[in-house]
Amino acid sequence: MRILHTADWHLGRTLEGRSRLEEQEAFMDELVAIVKDQQIDLVLMAGDVYDTVNPPAQAEKLFYDSISRLADGGERQVVAIAGNHDNPERLAASTPLAGRQGITLLGLPDSEAISVDIRRTGERAILYALPYPSESRLKELLSDEADEESLQAAYSDRIGAMIRRATHRFSPATVNLIMSHLYVLGGSESDSERPIQVGGAYTVNANAFGSAADYVALGHLHRPQFVKAEVPVKYAGSPLAYSFSEAGQAKSVTILDIHPGGTGQMEEIFLTSGRPLVRWKAVQGIAQVYEWLEENRDAAAWIDLEIHLEESLSMEQIQNLRKQRSGIIQIRPIFASSVEQVTMEQERLPIDEMFCRFYAKQTGGARPEPELLQLFMELLHSSEEETAVDREGEEKR
Repeated sequence: MRILHTADWHLGRTLEGRSRLEEQEAFMDELVAIVKDQQIDLVLMAGDVYDTVNPPAQAEKLFYDSISRLADGGERQVVAIAGNHDNPERLAASTPLAGRQGITLLGLPDSEAISVDIRRTGERAILYALPYPSESRLKELLSDEADEESLQAAYSDRIGAMIRRATHRFSPATVNLIMSHLYVLGGSESDSERPIQVGGAYTVNANAFGSAADYVALGHLHRPQFVKAEVPVKYAGSPLAYSFSEAGQAKSVTILDIHPGGTGQMEEIFLTSGRPLVRWKAVQGIAQVYEWLEENRDAAAWIDLEIHLEESLSMEQIQNLRKQRSGIIQIRPIFASSVEQVTMEQERLPIDEMFCRFYAKQTGGARPEPELLQLFMELLHSSEEETAVDREGEEKR
């Protein structure tokens, strides 16, 4: 049988307010083409279908349309699980309808493996699909200890016990698979997995997967990678780069060709859909940026722009840059003045002007709205009054 492993679609996610829906639609078209071209029998989607527990309607429509196209009326099986970004009940709500097309949607952790019969080959896979297993979704307190090390050990032991119980059905006559959405010790993180917790107490040791599985399909980390273990353990990674920490990463899906009792052959299919994320560092100032724009450099990319400057950009300059290239997401000025010079200058400025200059440097030259400046001054005065009261109380004591 031929199995495709993918994960972390994050449908509905934006990049600093820019929609990625068009790119996600292109990925889905590419994925459907891959499963047909590669004669895939089983698609494993290892969690984080959506980016939020309350996804926009367009993201939900894209998901249901896409998994229907992937299953192709039951020609191939599709199994998707909830990740930490998904609402588990919401993801599984359409199970009665989806099941008629060969689609299995799993929201909450369970202790039972499922059988997947492959129409094309007549083979059977035993799959333990474990949606994101947080304490709240497991509905149990894993440890009375408060320190992270004890919590981590208890969590890893609990996941290991669930896997051992569920995989007792594994046999030489079946293809034996585990799929989950979690953080395994040793995995390499990206900024786009945050602020949802990665690692910490919810960390699993690789030995929790045991030695009986033919393949472990994971989601959660956005960089495609293997994790060292007794069995093949892999993160599929996200299909698109979702933060500039992923700039330059090659995105892919994994294909496993395997027979019951045999060793699987793995192949990575690199994806072409999605706009690249790039970082520009204009050490020669804004003139260098205009030169790159004239060259049409990285024309299709989303751009994080760092400019080395002697003085702040004007609003007209900022608007002109964004007008010439809509893909510029961030403009981060780096000023040549030394820390000592800035400190001396600040000592001679009123506090409100210091705030305005700080704001301008952080935003590429913008001035704060009067309401924001007023709020800052009110908070500052409130803080000073509280400090004065505290000092007065200490003196009386």
